[in-house]
Amino acid sequence: MRAYIIRRLLLIIPTLLILSMLVFLSVRFIPGDTIDLIATKMEAFVGPGAQVDRELIERKLGLDVSVGVQYGRWLGVLPTPDWATGETQFRGLLQGNLGNSLIRDSPITELISARLPVTIELGVLALVLGFLIALPVGIYSAMRQDTAADYLGRTGAIIGMATPNFWLALMIMIFPAIWWGWSPPMKWVPLTEDPLGNLGILIIPSLILGTASSGAYMRMTRTMMLEVLRQDYIRTAWAKGLNEKIVVLRHAIKNALIPVVTLIGMQLPLLVGGTVIIEQIFNLPGIGRLMLAALNNRDYPVVAGVNLVFAVAVIGMNLMIDLIYPYLDPRVRYS
Repeated sequence: MRAYIIRRLLLIIPTLLILSMLVFLSVRFIPGDTIDLIATKMEAFVGPGAQVDRELIERKLGLDVSVGVQYGRWLGVLPTPDWATGETQFRGLLQGNLGNSLIRDSPITELISARLPVTIELGVLALVLGFLIALPVGIYSAMRQDTAADYLGRTGAIIGMATPNFWLALMIMIFPAIWWGWSPPMKWVPLTEDPLGNLGILIIPSLILGTASSGAYMRMTRTMMLEVLRQDYIRTAWAKGLNEKIVVLRHAIKNALIPVVTLIGMQLPLLVGGTVIIEQIFNLPGIGRLMLAALNNRDYPVVAGVNLVFAVAVIGMNLMIDLIYPYLDPRVRYS
């Protein structure tokens, strides 16, 4: 197990390197220019006819060199000059520094660390709620195959998978306000200050975000439970007269969950992408909203930093899922 974990951790390094290169370069193809946006804001602030030194802004932001040099500085393999003093030093990703925002002139690590707990809360709660909904429905649907309850559960799963979460979020924002004068709470309350208030803000976005994934989990749970229930050892357990609850909980469910756990790993990128939209609709101060604001302002380092954090989260969660397999199935061994 230890050797397997070490190999997986070593494989993460080239994966993140390639991913960081793709993210850093791809955001440069977004239409628009950061310098144009900054110059427009400065002219609007100073007044019409103001002269803006574009070359000075480019030099200050480090945009006066090629994209390859910018990537090398951001990665930390090339020295970054101080535009005021002219001194150079290595202060990139390899040194634990994601750089500064082009618009806010604040360290990106501080911007992300301040918003990351919100996104983690939203993602974890959505994952847990989706799994808690899907698991019992999928098991019960398999145990009562081709009954009204089975058809109802399968229909609900298909509807959940087919309904876009942003559309559902907008409907919940609009129609309750029109019909009953109620709308979900929009003012953020930290978990440390008011846990119940924090839960009240996150429960609806989390349910919406977990709806699509719960449909996929439910269908996979039902399919695997039907397959496991037809195995010889399950038939033997039935023949011994064991209680249905014991057969399901002790003998069937762990083997049926292995593909479901794998599906969770495949659904994680969709879950991460969904947080960006849901945070914007429900005014949640997470890193999803930070990335949308950075995209609108062409704040390239922030976009690259947020995407890198998302990538690390997905890779780390997939590693954790792989390590759960031996617990679910003792036949699984890593060497």
